Amino acid sequence: MLPRSGDVLYVTRAASVQFLKPITFRVIRVLDWPTYDGWLWLDGYQMNASGDAVSRRSIFVQQTGLTQLRAAPVPRQHTARSRRPVNRAPIAVG
Repeated sequence: MLPRSGDVLYVTRAASVQFLKPITFRVIRVLDWPTYDGWLWLDGYQMNASGDAVSRRSIFVQQTGLTQLRAAPVPRQHTARSRRPVNRAPIAVG
């Protein structure tokens, strides 16, 4: 599972030894930086227990160690509405 923008992840020591204390992380983007095979740079926000962003971070993690808590919402389809025809009839002045 490659994370995408809007995903909420649970990041533990399985993802990287730097996470002795697990964090909840909302992904902004997966950075396109060179890494080792199976590792990712993620840019996003660390979240507190109530789901508020507390700090912006870039983290280096193993893809297999990430747990997805909530997937990003599916983007809505753009629906084109037909326009009402404009009334171009002459109007009386004066």
